[in-house]
Amino acid sequence: MKKTHLLPIVALMALSCRTETPPESPRVMAPQALGRVDSLLQATVASGQVAGISALIFEKGEEAYFGAYGYANRADSIPMARNTIVQIYSMTKPLTGTALMTLYEDGAFALDDPLAQYAPEFAAMKVYTGIDSEGRMQTEPARSPITIRDLTRHTAGFPNRPDIPGLSEALAEAAPLDRGKTLEEMAAAFASIPLWFHPGTQWEYGPSVDMQAFLTERLSGIPFDDYLRRQVLDPLGMTHTRRIVPENDRNRFSAMYRLEEDGALTQLPDSLSKIEHFQAWPLQRGGWGLSSTLDDYMRFARMLLGKGSLDGVQVLRPETVALMATNHLPDSVQERSWLPSKGQVGFGIDFAVRVAPPASASENNGVVGEFFWDGAASTLFWVDPANDLAAVLFVQLFPYDPIGLHKNFRDAVYGPIPE
Repeated sequence: MKKTHLLPIVALMALSCRTETPPESPRVMAPQALGRVDSLLQATVASGQVAGISALIFEKGEEAYFGAYGYANRADSIPMARNTIVQIYSMTKPLTGTALMTLYEDGAFALDDPLAQYAPEFAAMKVYTGIDSEGRMQTEPARSPITIRDLTRHTAGFPNRPDIPGLSEALAEAAPLDRGKTLEEMAAAFASIPLWFHPGTQWEYGPSVDMQAFLTERLSGIPFDDYLRRQVLDPLGMTHTRRIVPENDRNRFSAMYRLEEDGALTQLPDSLSKIEHFQAWPLQRGGWGLSSTLDDYMRFARMLLGKGSLDGVQVLRPETVALMATNHLPDSVQERSWLPSKGQVGFGIDFAVRVAPPASASENNGVVGEFFWDGAASTLFWVDPANDLAAVLFVQLFPYDPIGLHKNFRDAVYGPIPE
């Protein structure tokens, strides 16, 4: 055999030894999904249900969709834009949890440590049991201490409703969330009144994340907003995520709207809807109070999708993000308020965590392993590690999602759930 005949044989042998590259998984944001999302946003504005709406989606490290329609300020004909500033309300909470977990990584606390270990004012808490025949509040000693894990999953027991006989009156008198109080004064006020239920026994959304801000401040010795800026916002380049919107940026600060019962959309006066953002107040709440832009909040979402890192900057370790995105609610916690309305979810550290596929076509769409949260003005974000996707939806609409927007947006992204 001539040597020249060996070359194709060797080449064939080399080819046979090569490892085949697995095909890339199909993209969620394929042309059909892009069309569905764009049509939804346009139709929602055209229907008059919202004045303006915007969305940003990243998939597999790339921008997959951006769209903005309608007006940020309808009265002044200012369009909704990519750099529009909105109030994110409870989408502040995951930022607060991230700040707190940087201290966890430093060894400042363990999740099952009693809160009283760092805040002795919460030792020997009492728990509300009702009122007697004369309307006097009755209590019993707490069966277990409030833990930091209780703060991060909303099982601490702090009262938050106006209709609990006796306890609601005590809550109103203590006024822990009065904006004139500091976080220290807020915590002292909560410590002075009974808990609504025994820690760890039920899920009740409330001031637990404001208490996380207090704990962050106490453990770090740094004012909460300063610590959040130093450890999370500045490292991620989130320069437009702030509590106070300066005057030179207020021309792009979206107005707030309310959908009335008759279907009319009312633009609320800035003096009412933006009071938290035009002047500094002593209370630096961890549960809400920040404003942001689409690109800023997407940087936060992408950091979580990147297991704690973005553009070479590490905010959290991968194992910490995994811990935050794990369901921390045991089956023993049966009373979960309105959390089941979010779908097949549990709760991690300041996120809802999807634990099963949608059980019916009427439920919120999503993928197991996704973690997410939303805001009172109908904003929404989620992180979908299975598809390497993050989505942010901005609108400024009260009451909270009265038009089923979140369900519709999710269905537009993933495709409708089969009947």
